[in-house]
Amino acid sequence: MPYRRSIFAVALVLALTTTIAQAFDDAKYPNWKGQWDRWGGPPQQFRGLPGQLSFDQTKPWGPGQEAPLTSEYQAILEASMADQANGGIGNYQQALCLGAGMPHMMIGFLPQEYIVTPETTYILIGYIDHYRRIFTDGRDWPTELEPTYQGYSIGKWVDEDGDGRYDVLEVETRGPFKGPRVFDASGLPMHYDNQSVFKERFYLDKADPNILHDEITVIDHALTQPWTVDKKYVRNPDPRRNWIEHICAENNVHVKIADEVYYLSADGRLMPTRKDQPPPDLSYFKPSQK
Repeated sequence: MPYRRSIFAVALVLALTTTIAQAFDDAKYPNWKGQWDRWGGPPQQFRGLPGQLSFDQTKPWGPGQEAPLTSEYQAILEASMADQANGGIGNYQQALCLGAGMPHMMIGFLPQEYIVTPETTYILIGYIDHYRRIFTDGRDWPTELEPTYQGYSIGKWVDEDGDGRYDVLEVETRGPFKGPRVFDASGLPMHYDNQSVFKERFYLDKADPNILHDEITVIDHALTQPWTVDKKYVRNPDPRRNWIEHICAENNVHVKIADEVYYLSADGRLMPTRKDQPPPDLSYFKPSQK
């Protein structure tokens, strides 16, 4: 009797696998398999100062992005970069390993992987935020959404040239979002109301199928107009790709106490990050014995 049950279980698994394989016609979808790295090489510079990866890959980070910021949020960016130049983290709270969310999570700091199914496209991310879900099952927007860093994404596949194979994944992502969120590590800000909307077009480059485009338009109250950027990723040709495990909190030396951020030195002592930075309040500690 146990032997018959085992045969039935195996037969059921095979039947379900066949049904799923038939339901998902791989030939209808573009080939996004593999490991995708950021296009554009190493971090860029602005006015001779080293910078990290930027939102628009074709321009330096921070002010070099020429983002259409309102005057209020331009001032926030300038204050952020001034604080960073003085040793602080500025407006870049992700230095404390907080979730980056949209759109920073798509910056391509570490490799991405795209898993396409008829109902959902999954983006696996090797950085602070680890995944996105893009629903392509025809659902409507939920009436209530819990705030998240990555937002809620609904997509639609499009066959632009009518050859029977999808070419483009059109995606809209809405909040409410958690925050704060920024465009890049300079602290290039997004509005504190966390009501951003993102519209994306994912597609393979017509001249090179090993380049994936994420044409993203940002609608945000920190901007004077929608901001469109063509982000690109390059497929790693190595068939035995190395997938790095990234845990942001591991070896992170930034320590936030109240509104101040300090640095943990190599000998395990708390040290300032800025000149003349006040020490933390030690009211709950007994004075050290000398």
